[in-house]
Amino acid sequence: MIEWVRLVNGAVNDFVWGVPAMVCILGVGLLLSVRTGFLQIRRFPYAIRTTIGRMFKKKTAADGAMTPFQAVCTALAATVGTGNIAGVAGAIAIGGPGAVFWMWCSALLGMCTKYAEVTLALHFRQRSAGGNWTGGPMYYIKNGLGRRWQWLAVVYSLFGVLTVFGTGNATQVNTIVTAIDAALLQHGAAAESALPMLNLIVGILVAMLVALVLLGGIKRIGSVAEKLVPFMALFYVVLALGVVALNAPRLPGVLAAIVGGAFQPGAFTGGVVGSVFLSLKKGVSRGIFSNEAGLGTGSIAHACADTQKPVKQGMFGIFEVFADTIVICTLTALVILCSGTPVPYGGEAGAELTISGFTAAYGSWVSLFTMVALCCFAFSTIIGWGLYGSTCISYLCRTEKVIRPFLVVYSFVAILGATVDLGLLWSIAETFNGLMAIPNLIALLLLSGTVARLTREFFAGQGAAEQK
Repeated sequence: MIEWVRLVNGAVNDFVWGVPAMVCILGVGLLLSVRTGFLQIRRFPYAIRTTIGRMFKKKTAADGAMTPFQAVCTALAATVGTGNIAGVAGAIAIGGPGAVFWMWCSALLGMCTKYAEVTLALHFRQRSAGGNWTGGPMYYIKNGLGRRWQWLAVVYSLFGVLTVFGTGNATQVNTIVTAIDAALLQHGAAAESALPMLNLIVGILVAMLVALVLLGGIKRIGSVAEKLVPFMALFYVVLALGVVALNAPRLPGVLAAIVGGAFQPGAFTGGVVGSVFLSLKKGVSRGIFSNEAGLGTGSIAHACADTQKPVKQGMFGIFEVFADTIVICTLTALVILCSGTPVPYGGEAGAELTISGFTAAYGSWVSLFTMVALCCFAFSTIIGWGLYGSTCISYLCRTEKVIRPFLVVYSFVAILGATVDLGLLWSIAETFNGLMAIPNLIALLLLSGTVARLTREFFAGQGAAEQK
């Protein structure tokens, strides 16, 4: 049975992440960039000034909403996760250093894609029966495209519900216990025979913490996210910059391998990876797995923001992709490639490769710090995806009464993720990510004119005044 699932998933994954998907993802990003005048480049200084400036403004959100900063932290909580650590390592191992270059390219277009998702989510959001703001791809499909496209919103929500249990929960908890086990074994703090029981205890604790946060509602989710995300991101960036600084002489060669490997992967992987398309495929797919541009999920969190300015909130979409992929994913790649740790080109790799890069630079003691970083990254992702899943299930069932039972079940999946081998589930999660992208990209394509119009109107009015 498992082998049959593996074969079916492999076939679907190859199709979802094949040439058509690459064309659609990059094509929609390019179309949106052209229609907005390459906003992500032309207005990048404004985007950074607007987003970082608003982060330090103290504001209390209205009932049933988050502050704009809490919304971006919740979205970043879901995006800045194990994809930044395990996903980048896997992309380099399978696609070579050149995969990082293609990750950058997809991020450049992804900035505009995510800007469009956030802008549309706020423009077409609506109040739920409980009085909370709710929005996202299913709502901009429903309210922006009309009744004949209702089925597309249902498809997106269905794939969303199926995806959150794997991508958002089980694989994240699995990464937590893997990091804890590795640190304990390395320091002789636990016997290998005791790990199964320890993993079960960790799974139960994570399930309880997730339930405590998610069942507290939007305000508690936003409150936890705004405290956890800045801490974990700064913590990881400082550690990674230290590795790069200690190996500064290797940096020019690493950058040459990233750029050159994008077009001649075999020259930098000993001939193990010889396909440019494989390098491109892994770079784009793992980049999207990390920053979620094209999936539309981050816009669900932004739709809860207490603001009436869709375009201004959309600038956070540009900032998120920049922070997630251009900064954090790049630093992960540099940690692996600059540290000199052996890369198993042509094989599978995950968080252990990134941890190996840190320990090669600092010594075995740093595994405790990387364990903390991984646990924070994974836990924040679980929280963010819990919000996404609850929005999808309430849209499917047309009632908010299903949210609490759903979140209870979602929380208990953490125990499964902590105790079961999830090698296949990582691949299935990547497949469902691609399936979620399809209805969202169709909607973005059809609503690209709306994005362009909202952008023009904003920068002809208030946006122009703000830049004077």
